[in-house]
Amino acid sequence: MTRVLAFLAALALCASAIAQPYPNKPLKLVVGYPPGGSGDFTTRLAADELTKELGQAVVVENKPGAGGNIAHDYVAHSPPDGYTVLNAGHMALNRALYKNLSYDPDKDFIPITRIATGPTVICVNNDLPVKNLRELIAYAKANPGKLFNASAGYASAPHLASVLFEAVAGVKFTHIQFKGGGPATQSLLAGDTQVNFATAPTVMGFVRAGRIRALAVSIPHASPAVPGIPGAEDAGLPGYEYTFWFGLYLPAGTPPPIVERLHAAMVKGLAKPDVQAKLALQGMDATPDASPAAFAAHIKREAPQLEKLVRDSGAKVE
Repeated sequence: MTRVLAFLAALALCASAIAQPYPNKPLKLVVGYPPGGSGDFTTRLAADELTKELGQAVVVENKPGAGGNIAHDYVAHSPPDGYTVLNAGHMALNRALYKNLSYDPDKDFIPITRIATGPTVICVNNDLPVKNLRELIAYAKANPGKLFNASAGYASAPHLASVLFEAVAGVKFTHIQFKGGGPATQSLLAGDTQVNFATAPTVMGFVRAGRIRALAVSIPHASPAVPGIPGAEDAGLPGYEYTFWFGLYLPAGTPPPIVERLHAAMVKGLAKPDVQAKLALQGMDATPDASPAAFAAHIKREAPQLEKLVRDSGAKVE
């Protein structure tokens, strides 16, 4: 009789837990990059808006290293209960770059929505004797391999933007890899490197302060979100275009109502004019997807092109 009562009490406790509305405790939003870059910026913005919309604290946790793989692995193997969320870019890049992953980008995650999309900004150290994109290309051609390019890590958006630039412009940089956009930009500021393809949130404060020189953005024409900087085609390099995005993911197996709840909360936050203004100030546009399925379709559509870009770059991490 005692065992029966204990069993019934346990069932009642489980039923009570299941009946509790989601979310009923703080959430963790994980990002695979250190503070100072676009990954960190979009994560903190998303955390603020989700906190407002969900009525629970959303705590940011930076887990940098291995091109985001540490964070990806952590979330992939977290309980699928909606309390651990990932902010990341397109994981096809990691699959193309790393020989062995401890997670499956296609099977271990449920896409929720993109947060924001933006171009990279082509920057140089103020001491480099170039004033525009044409002069940078001419200088690089005259000095092959002698310009050090500060990159945010293998297969990061800045790395791939610079690799594509090399192919289109017919130049060659020496790539120096850092653990994120913040450290890469600090290297440019110090003069240890001369070129930096950077996400706008990482460098625009330094550009506005005149501490580094922005030559162009990695899209054909100027973007309203990055005022005063010409597009690559306008600056003398037609045929060059590269953009990046960050979006939210959940561990596979998360119940659909939770996925939909987080999607609705993030989309509502991104619709606010002040949030869009914050993104625009950092050179990015809010790009929420109509549904988690639409985000998944976007990921699938982009994958072949991005994997080819990594293969063409010759980059590989064993």
